[in-house]
Amino acid sequence: MAEASAKTPRERYRIQVRAEIKERAWRQIATAGASALSLNAIAKQMGMSGPALYRYYPSRDELITELITDAYRSLADTLRTTATAGADLAALAHAIRDWALQDPQRYFLIYGTPVPGYHAPDDTTAISSEIMATLLDACTPLARNSPTTSFDAHLEDHRDWTGEHPAPPAALHRALSLWTRLHGVLSLELAGHFAGMGFDPAQLFAAELDDLLAH
Repeated sequence: MAEASAKTPRERYRIQVRAEIKERAWRQIATAGASALSLNAIAKQMGMSGPALYRYYPSRDELITELITDAYRSLADTLRTTATAGADLAALAHAIRDWALQDPQRYFLIYGTPVPGYHAPDDTTAISSEIMATLLDACTPLARNSPTTSFDAHLEDHRDWTGEHPAPPAALHRALSLWTRLHGVLSLELAGHFAGMGFDPAQLFAAELDDLLAH
């Protein structure tokens, strides 16, 4: 609060305008997808000219980067808070699902189809590594007595995605299996592919999670 009050009126106004731009961008994404994001359309909705809006976000890619960064940060903070509360790996997995269900478009922006022509800067990858680090922390105790597979050895030689986390190879394998299988179920659920199939997606998610934790 003290930091916010220390800002000048002009700085506070700039923060408010950028926040409104992001809010309208999320509405656009929810309606037409990230590939259709238009700064000129947002400017028109806000009663601004295109050049005026570009003073806040010089390009579409800069706006998308901030939206992606916000999404990654939100998920990383959610998992860190869950882990700090002493939650186990199952609770972390359910926290990911709950976060995704709260805002599917936010989920799809970071884990869905890439936006054509957009390339995320390296610092967004750093935040995603925080998410994986939280999962690796939870997987490491579970993998201590697990037998080593050939794929574990392969992962040991390719650790870039772990953010240099010291987890043993079996924990890398467990975390990656959790990540891929649960995101597979989540992506299908959020895209509506289970509609009309007659089962509860939450039960499928729980069953997949139980299977992963049993091995």
